[in-house]
Amino acid sequence: MTDISKIDYSALDRPEVTMFLFHPRAGLRMSEWDVFIPTEGNVIVGGRFHIAEKTAPNILFFHGNGEIVGDYDDVAQLYNEKAINFLPVDYRGYGRSTGRPTVTAMMRDCHVIFDFTKKWLKENGCSGPLIIMGRSLGSASALEIAAHYKDQIAGLIIESGFAYARPLLQLLGINVQALGLKDEEGFRNADKIRDVEKPVLVIHAEHDHIIPFSDGQSLYDSCQSDDKTLLKIPGANHNDILLHGLSEYMAAIKTLADKTGFLNSQNFGDDISV
Repeated sequence: MTDISKIDYSALDRPEVTMFLFHPRAGLRMSEWDVFIPTEGNVIVGGRFHIAEKTAPNILFFHGNGEIVGDYDDVAQLYNEKAINFLPVDYRGYGRSTGRPTVTAMMRDCHVIFDFTKKWLKENGCSGPLIIMGRSLGSASALEIAAHYKDQIAGLIIESGFAYARPLLQLLGINVQALGLKDEEGFRNADKIRDVEKPVLVIHAEHDHIIPFSDGQSLYDSCQSDDKTLLKIPGANHNDILLHGLSEYMAAIKTLADKTGFLNSQNFGDDISV
């Protein structure tokens, strides 16, 4: 059982960092697919669970910093057409979620979201394996889960993810030297992916101007899984990766989902300690 009260990213919770790292947007449109996840301090985090088949693989998806779950309604249909259940979730302050986003809250909440999702799937008769996916900022949440619950997930997908925090923060306009931010105070994505043993897919745009392709390569190189794939999307940038490589993108995800089969690889174990 993970004690999330010990998760502390306070070095990154300063306004000088969060103002560049988070770009919350409201999302007021309701959907039949909406779920609401209670977290610490009576804060509710919203999600939108698009279910295609009860026995299909499930992808729990953490999106990028300027996105909300409603942005993925059309994409969710593509997943459902491939017999994949698509479960995007927001961060605090995003969409219909309450609260204010901080790095510590984001990294604690992903544990609670993971626990909630496992229970929700079980209670709703969804028996397929659970795959974790993170895009851009969401790669930190996905890798946090993968590092802590590697035996409870069936696979991992990282899209446009970063390997090292300091270069990303500098590119976003944060003076990491002036703030005295150390590597060990960051997300340590490259370290966390080392222990993932299940199938791993890393997708990255060739010309990503925010998180360079070299970060995707570093994540792939750091991963020690015997079943790992790196997909480069030629000609694409950070925010148009689907425009340039939708068919290759979805085909690679479908391939990984198929590898997990319809085996029930979920472990509905101890609750998360809040």
